[in-house]
Amino acid sequence: MILEALGSAVLGLILAWAATHRLGHRLPARPLVLCTGGAGALFGDFVTHTALDPGTALLSLLGAAVISVASLSLLLRPTGRLRRRSATA
Repeated sequence: MILEALGSAVLGLILAWAATHRLGHRLPARPLVLCTGGAGALFGDFVTHTALDPGTALLSLLGAAVISVASLSLLLRPTGRLRRRSATA
C-alpha cells in the first residue's frame, strides 16, 4: 500500500510537471501546480482504493490520474482571447 501511494504521488507530480510545460502560460505558480497534482493523485488513490478492493493497484493508479488531472484542470486560467464585453459597457 505504501508503494501504491508513492506511485500515485509520483504519477501526480509527473502529470503536474507535464501540465506546467504544456500549459505554463495558463497556470499559476509552479509550486502550487506541483502540490495540487500530487495531492490530487493521493486523494484519487485513496478514493479508488476505498471504493474498490485493496488488490486493484492499476485501477487505483488510474483513479489517481483521473483525480489529479481533474484537480489540475481547476487551476487553468482563460487564454484572454475570449474577452466579451458586458451589457453595461
